[in-house]
Amino acid sequence: MPPIISAQGLSKRYGVAPLFQNISFTISEGDRIGVIGPNGSGKSTLLEMLIGRVKPDSGDVAIHKGTRLSYVSQISEFAGGVTIRSVIETALARTGVPEAERASRFAETLGRAGFTDLDAHAATLSGGWRKRLAIAEALVQAPDILLLDEPTNHLDLAGIQWLESVLQNAAFACVVVSHDRYFLENVANEMVELNRAYEDGALRVKGNYSAFLEAEELYLHAQKKRQESLENRVHTELEWLRRGPKARATKAKARIDKAHEMIGELAEMNARSRTSSAEIDFSATNRKTKQLIMLEGVSYGIGSRTLFKDIQFSVTSGMRVGLVGPNGSGKTTLLRLLRGDIKPESGKIRRAEGLRIVYFDQNRELDPDITLLRALAPDSDAVIYQERVIHVAAWAERFLFSAENLNQRVDRLSGGERARVLIAQLMLQPADVLLLDEPTNDLDIPTLEILEESLLEYSGAVVLVTHDRFMLDRVSTVVLGLDGRGSAERFADYSQWEAWQRTQLSLATTKSVNGHRGPRPARGEVPRAVAKKKLSYAEAREFAAMESRIHEAEQILHAKRAALEDPAITSDRISLQNACTQLDEAQKSVDTLYARWVELEQKQG
Repeated sequence: MPPIISAQGLSKRYGVAPLFQNISFTISEGDRIGVIGPNGSGKSTLLEMLIGRVKPDSGDVAIHKGTRLSYVSQISEFAGGVTIRSVIETALARTGVPEAERASRFAETLGRAGFTDLDAHAATLSGGWRKRLAIAEALVQAPDILLLDEPTNHLDLAGIQWLESVLQNAAFACVVVSHDRYFLENVANEMVELNRAYEDGALRVKGNYSAFLEAEELYLHAQKKRQESLENRVHTELEWLRRGPKARATKAKARIDKAHEMIGELAEMNARSRTSSAEIDFSATNRKTKQLIMLEGVSYGIGSRTLFKDIQFSVTSGMRVGLVGPNGSGKTTLLRLLRGDIKPESGKIRRAEGLRIVYFDQNRELDPDITLLRALAPDSDAVIYQERVIHVAAWAERFLFSAENLNQRVDRLSGGERARVLIAQLMLQPADVLLLDEPTNDLDIPTLEILEESLLEYSGAVVLVTHDRFMLDRVSTVVLGLDGRGSAERFADYSQWEAWQRTQLSLATTKSVNGHRGPRPARGEVPRAVAKKKLSYAEAREFAAMESRIHEAEQILHAKRAALEDPAITSDRISLQNACTQLDEAQKSVDTLYARWVELEQKQG
């Protein structure tokens, strides 16, 4: 099959330094391409070139005639006054989908996305739900190719798992720019890294993130061997060139030209192999106290809703707490309680005397009118870090800012750059406890790895809110899970929290199948819309049996997916084809049932 999109020889330059040069990129049916690369390597620009928003300085983008493209940008914003319903209806109207099919597609898309109030204003939604709505808006247009720029930013863990499920079972191709390593592991069947370290400016590998890491290691090892060999040869040729002209025959012009060619190649290779990475190292105090913060029966609610109640938990020196839960479950509220910004409704929070707490705000609030220089060094042209005086230019360089960047206004910084500024500010404050609220959004993978190493080496306590499952697994020594319905549970690690969630979901499903109202199976909440009219007798009977039917259909779907992992099936072409057909039919059955459930839910009085 020919590619749906073929981009050849793309180059783009902003200012002096090029983003990328001579990049070629193709997208074919069935591709789920994960795109990674350091901040500033041009990932977002590449997506915008593919949809035609940005023109390359050179090169061409050819799109197969009739191809439908949908694009979800990093920041999901909606105009004031528009509702969830109107956003999706407007998107449907743009597609040319027949009127008769719109209702079912509308219900199916929003039903699986998990929205509860379709008449809520889009602008009032949290960042995670705005992101879900932007993705639903793109999905409802039935694209041939879906382009996603950092889609897991602001999504909670349930939202990330929902998106993984959507992409794993999608009929369309997709290109995803992401730093979420578990997400790339679970979704991508091909990986591309944009990086000047590669001879062609990019490395493309078949497979998921693990496969990419293996291929990258082989590539860099081969490049290092080539570099070492070239250095030896250049050394030999330089020795020869330094000899006087009498020692060289006149026939050696070709050798001289070749020597200069190798010197140029080595210089280029050395330039490519030089990598910059942020230097992150948090400073702990020398406090000897073990118990830092004690929560004794702490409860907190907003209005009539209880976020959590009767929390008994202690934060001790050296502990790294992963704080998890769905959007709106109270994670940020709990951080503010720990910090002392707000008081609990009941219970007590005891802090060690003179406790020093440093807080990373997920909103990344920086004064937009100041320069980078003043954000990094508010009072002078130097900072004091771990009892050493460091000039602001050298301090800025630790966080990948050049001296030329220092006079740039903060409001022109990217999300990743803002995060690095905030981390730089935190590092200047010795702390007993670090409270980190979503520090990973917009950071590239190399910076994430350095942040992880710093947290592992930090001797104080850490309370970390993040949707980066890889970081949670690697850093956390204990996980505190908020379920969003008032409960808080302690777990040994993130995997245990996930297993507990599956158990809770299974119990809720069993209750539903036995005739008790509860959450729908395996998908989260059923959207509850404003009541329109009463159900007929036949519809009421159908609605009452719907949970059981969906449960059975999803069990069949699970069995069909499992069959695709059976070597006896995957090794036989005919059996594999039949298994794929059966999986598609099972998926359609589940989707149809969900669409009908949402339709009946909307009618229910």
